[in-house]
Amino acid sequence: MRVVALIVAAGRGTRAGQGLPKQYRPVGGTPVLRRCLDVFSSHPRIDNVLTVIHVDDCDLYGHASEGCDSLLPVAFGGATRQASVLAGLETLCDSPPTHVLIHDGARPFVSHSLIDRVLDALQDHEAALPSLPVSDTLRRSDGGIAGETVDRVALVRAQTPQGFSFDAIIKAHREAGSDVFTDDIAVAAAAGIKAALVAGAEENFKVTEPQDFSRAEQFLAARAETRTGSGFDVHRFCEGDKVTLCGIAIPHTHALLGHSDADVALHAITDALLGAIGEGDIGVHFPPSDPQWKGAPSRLFLEHAVTLLKAKQGRLNNIDLTIICEAPKITPHREQLRKSLADILGVSLGRVSLKATTTEGLGFTGRGEGIAAQAIATVSLPRTADVHE
Repeated sequence: MRVVALIVAAGRGTRAGQGLPKQYRPVGGTPVLRRCLDVFSSHPRIDNVLTVIHVDDCDLYGHASEGCDSLLPVAFGGATRQASVLAGLETLCDSPPTHVLIHDGARPFVSHSLIDRVLDALQDHEAALPSLPVSDTLRRSDGGIAGETVDRVALVRAQTPQGFSFDAIIKAHREAGSDVFTDDIAVAAAAGIKAALVAGAEENFKVTEPQDFSRAEQFLAARAETRTGSGFDVHRFCEGDKVTLCGIAIPHTHALLGHSDADVALHAITDALLGAIGEGDIGVHFPPSDPQWKGAPSRLFLEHAVTLLKAKQGRLNNIDLTIICEAPKITPHREQLRKSLADILGVSLGRVSLKATTTEGLGFTGRGEGIAAQAIATVSLPRTADVHE
């Protein structure tokens, strides 16, 4: 199987209230659409991800998808969801996959296990639909009066991603013409395609109304856990006229010696963040034996750690950094350094703490031989061991 996930995100989301289209609004600090992209692009059985967006949303999409892997160039949607899906399918025709999963960009909590159930069903069926049972009693409405009860035994609630043989679903969409269908299973059914039912998931709800954002935040809070990582780094002084701390060059009588730019503060924070998310240390990702990192700006290392955190659908709560040295004096530069850190980390200034201290003339820092830094990073991550389960 060669599988492409087609994410439908061209709608305006007017029922969600004022503001950005709902797929670009943050939930837990991350755009709704980005949460979808992260899950599908990290799934080992998904080869590529194609997003269908509104032509006016290129900048919003660029920001939401930055750093995400396996993404194909976007397709632009039409006036209806059905038209947008067809536009995406037609875009794939130059190099058609064997199968396609079509998912609503406003369902941010899809999981790897749900995707697997759909893909497994496609081994033996042309289509697959994740669904949930109907638990409430259903009645018809008769002019504002409760009418007859509707038998719910044979009813299910449909979700996405809905999976299809690519050849079958694009043919069905082309034949559907201007008929308006509520989802792609309806398009397939009109063409005589039968879909296997697989178990959906209650958390895979669609963000539609303003209150759904509150529900999404509550869902994240309920499954979040707080993790803490620590980092410590040291660099000795060498000949030079400035030191780089938190990405800022500070005039000094010496420079710091290191394979990269020797930014001891960013190195400590990078290790703290990597430790909090269980991703080793800076040397694992950027070995000093690799010549490509010689003289490299250390913000690249920290930005990489932030990208890993986001890929795990995590959120940085705060950084607490202490710089230990006799000189240069840190206090005059403190706010500039904090602002630089906040910019690199992509968080508000209030989430960054920076302190400076000396060792009262004791040890290598007290003798003016170098600078040390220690950092603590606190993050929120989904409670499960595997963020996508």
